[in-house]
Amino acid sequence: MKVLITGITGFVGSHLADYCLSKGAEVFGIKRWRSRTENIDHIIEKIHLLEGDIRDATSTSEVLGKVRPDYIFHLAAQSFVPTSWKAPAETLTTNIIGELNIFEAMRELGLSARIQIAGSSEEYGMVYENEVPITENNPLRPLSPYGVSKVTQDLLGYQYNQSYGMNIIRTRAFNHEGPKRGEVFVSSNFAKQIVEIEKGLKKPVLKVGNLEAKRDFTDVRDVVRAYWLVLEKGEPGEVYNIASGKAIKIKELLDMLLKMTDVKIKVEQDPARMRPSDVPILLGDSSKLRERTGWKPEISFEKTLKDTLDYWRERV
Repeated sequence: MKVLITGITGFVGSHLADYCLSKGAEVFGIKRWRSRTENIDHIIEKIHLLEGDIRDATSTSEVLGKVRPDYIFHLAAQSFVPTSWKAPAETLTTNIIGELNIFEAMRELGLSARIQIAGSSEEYGMVYENEVPITENNPLRPLSPYGVSKVTQDLLGYQYNQSYGMNIIRTRAFNHEGPKRGEVFVSSNFAKQIVEIEKGLKKPVLKVGNLEAKRDFTDVRDVVRAYWLVLEKGEPGEVYNIASGKAIKIKELLDMLLKMTDVKIKVEQDPARMRPSDVPILLGDSSKLRERTGWKPEISFEKTLKDTLDYWRERV
């Protein structure tokens, strides 16, 4: 089994590479020349890294022609919502054209790999209280350039499946956290600030944005297991939510982290961390995925946060 992971050097990609290796797969990954590899340094001798850029059609075709994979996990993206406000054109180009180049290369090379498209709960955007928990049939009302780019990726995947019979399966993962999460993301950012305070590198003041938003959190190690299962057991052309089925306020997440440290910390809101518009609640219904694959979350959110804190305690 040859597996190709775009975005292998990232947070989710690195955990997915670990999981694919545990399943006995031969793992290939695409990295840009300037990509940092610390997330995968522990497995660098066990995988095949190929230099390429999915935004370049020729580069993408060359990589796919070399690997000729059985499974493709397409994770590479500009994935930070606030950045999409500051760099909307880059977000749209990277996320949409990158995926289009993969599909076109598959067609030109005559490849029949099963492809997982890593979508996002941000596609749902403005969700009303009577619409939760959110099923795959909920209207898509994205509230950020990132959300728009993910809706486009999603619909392109559907279109290429319908038009060309390509084995494309789309997923919409709700928030996923864990060790190696980028420090710009909420749980990892809070955890890093706490550790900096613990080590005396920062005043005992923790900066926050909107604490009222409700999110559905799943451990990244459970999410990558779902990614594998949708390619193994999912139906091409279909879309599957990946979610815990529980939503908590960001304030509750922060309170859980603060209980895991002995230091006294003051919490302050930082206007720079507020978004032009924010999705008030994302709570997912993953029953379609569970019924098709037997997947369910196995790692508690307390463990996810503890592992994230310990990750930063080893690195700060």
